Amino acid sequence: MRLPSLSQLFGRRQTRPAGRDVLQRRFDATSGQRGNATFGSYGPETLAGSAVIARKARYAVENNSWLNNGVATWVTALVGAGITPTPQHPDNASRPMVQAAFNRWAAVSDLDERTDFPGLTAGAVRDMVVSGEAFIQLVTTDEGLRLRRIAPEQVDIAQTGELSSGGRIIAGVEFDAEGRRVAYWVRPVDPTAIFEGYAPPVRVPAADIVHLFKPLGPGQVRGISWLAPVLIRAGELDQLDDALLVAAKVAAMFAGFLIDQNGSASGFPFEGVGADSVMESGLEPGTLKVLPAGFDIKFSGPQNAQQTVDFAKLQLRGIAAGLGVPEYLLTGDLSGANYSSLRAGLLEFRRRVEAIQFQVVVPQLLRPIFQRFVTTAVLAGEIDAPDFESNADQWFACEWIMPAQEWIDPVKDAEATATMIAAGLTSRRRAVAAQGYSVEELDAEIISDRERERELGLSFGETKEAASA
Repeated sequence: MRLPSLSQLFGRRQTRPAGRDVLQRRFDATSGQRGNATFGSYGPETLAGSAVIARKARYAVENNSWLNNGVATWVTALVGAGITPTPQHPDNASRPMVQAAFNRWAAVSDLDERTDFPGLTAGAVRDMVVSGEAFIQLVTTDEGLRLRRIAPEQVDIAQTGELSSGGRIIAGVEFDAEGRRVAYWVRPVDPTAIFEGYAPPVRVPAADIVHLFKPLGPGQVRGISWLAPVLIRAGELDQLDDALLVAAKVAAMFAGFLIDQNGSASGFPFEGVGADSVMESGLEPGTLKVLPAGFDIKFSGPQNAQQTVDFAKLQLRGIAAGLGVPEYLLTGDLSGANYSSLRAGLLEFRRRVEAIQFQVVVPQLLRPIFQRFVTTAVLAGEIDAPDFESNADQWFACEWIMPAQEWIDPVKDAEATATMIAAGLTSRRRAVAAQGYSVEELDAEIISDRERERELGLSFGETKEAASA
């Protein structure tokens, strides 16, 4: 496969016939306005807008409560307390060995010692949602494999050029002549950090970098913030919110304005203190005041803001739709929700979450890290795998248990799940996995509970018939 030339990638400059409207190619969030625009191939469009949109998105998320909550909703739904791997090696003795080794490593996997593997996963997913992409470097230390989270802006997007080998560097990502990613060009320090000088990028092999982003189309090299469709709307809603707040303050002041009716008033402007028993003080409850001759008074009465509030709610629905989350999860407003609407909204959202988990997060982030962990652990002797070279796929086999999706009505959902298992429409493994557990670990816990109950003469979790038997 031959890579496109740089002119093809970034788009050739076109001449515009005189008298025609200007057509601009862009994400609206890049310029901050809507216009008569077109949208070209995903490769050049995303490269042109990714860095600008990422900066705007980071600012908006940290300053807009709605967007901050929407991002938190996605991170919680995709990762929750953590995504758990369950090794699927065909040997019954090998599975718990790999599981135990991974559990020990997950607790110390963060090179910066700030969190653990679930925390790193959540941080990477948040970077993907806010900045459009996430980078994690796989570092082999004396203690074993460690993970380092890299800020997306550290991968130098300005690093672009042709290579003598036939490959090229595009936005900090190096490709070989066949179009395969072979390296990333990473600045050692954050280029946006205050008081930090420029540090030239360092070439890091692609095998040591995990690059996570949700692809929009073919040819895309860097990710685009998930907030791109809603940044303009969110900014305008902020302005509307400020305007409503000012209007409420003006209404609360109950301000009045003195008006000279015929131009005959003397002493204008009149500020509320007069003489001869005429408006000698300001307004007080229960008092009647006489204005000077020629003056009338009008009080400030801001228009009813109810229609504006309804419009603001409509904008919030648009932001929720753009982010792909149910409206009540964005706003926290359950006033118009009921069981049916909650269930319908959650089911659709969960299908979307599941698609991203298994189509993006697992193949781009979790699977490469797990395979690198297993390889490192085998080489270090932490996993006894004499047949690893010939049967690596068996040792890499893994089922990822996603965080449990809480039931809306536990009694009804539990009864429905039990009925489906009894009818053979699903398996216990799938039902248990939906609750965020591994069926092997759950069965082991049940066996342990039963043994302890029998030793103590208890019968928790057993039917009366089983207990009497």
